[in-house]
Amino acid sequence: MGDNGGSFVTVRRITKGPDRGGGYQSTHEVVAGSTAWIGKGFSCVCAQGIDSDARLSFDLTPCQEECLRKLQCRVDVAYESSKKEHQETLRTLWYAAYPGVKLHGLISEQWKEMGWQGKDPSTDFRGGGFISLENLLFFARRYPKSFQDLLRKQEGNRALCEYPFAVAGINVTFMLIQMLDLQVVAAKPRSIVGAIFLNLLSENDWAFDILYCIAFKLMDQQWLAMHASYMDFNTVMKSTRRQLEQELLLENVSRIEDLPSFKLLLNRSQHLS
Repeated sequence: MGDNGGSFVTVRRITKGPDRGGGYQSTHEVVAGSTAWIGKGFSCVCAQGIDSDARLSFDLTPCQEECLRKLQCRVDVAYESSKKEHQETLRTLWYAAYPGVKLHGLISEQWKEMGWQGKDPSTDFRGGGFISLENLLFFARRYPKSFQDLLRKQEGNRALCEYPFAVAGINVTFMLIQMLDLQVVAAKPRSIVGAIFLNLLSENDWAFDILYCIAFKLMDQQWLAMHASYMDFNTVMKSTRRQLEQELLLENVSRIEDLPSFKLLLNRSQHLS
């Protein structure tokens, strides 16, 4: 108990090694919490610690504070279709996804090919904000082969009713924001995973964007392993989040590239710096 009567939790890492269920041995269990709907028919499950009254007590270094502030400010930016910068970023995403294919407009039936719900992508950004568009563009530029594989569903035995790529990408951003406690500007993370991620962020300014790419690729792997279809998306997202949390708690993870699932981005793609 702290001086004010609140309870504290000790940050403990997982030791690498399989448990009886084939995962990692964890000292931090997660259960399903509330759901927040993003896009038509999709939802992200927000997990919470077993002890809902527990809170972390830790101090941030000046470097961590600055990195966290910058990331939270990015998260706080809503997508605005009237902003030139946002329009240009969306247009750039199209040409990164479909090189050589002329875009007829920012409102066009063409966007449905990428997995937006309608002909105007701006209506899908409400849950993820501008950072979800930045995440998609970062993925397309940094790991183009993996991005194209997911966009075109080129790996594995696919379901007849697949998840829409772009809307799924927004859900991945939203899931990470929830998992890392980034919703409130100037607030410290309230979870063990969020606190650990700050160490990775202070080592690499692009840690969140790289984690996004890892999460998207991992989500697709889980989708294939579970032989999932459209109605299973929520279950797949829960499984993806659980796996990411377990990997972040591993003892030997000191850089974002140390996450075991990072290799999913490199096995079949060339990494562009």
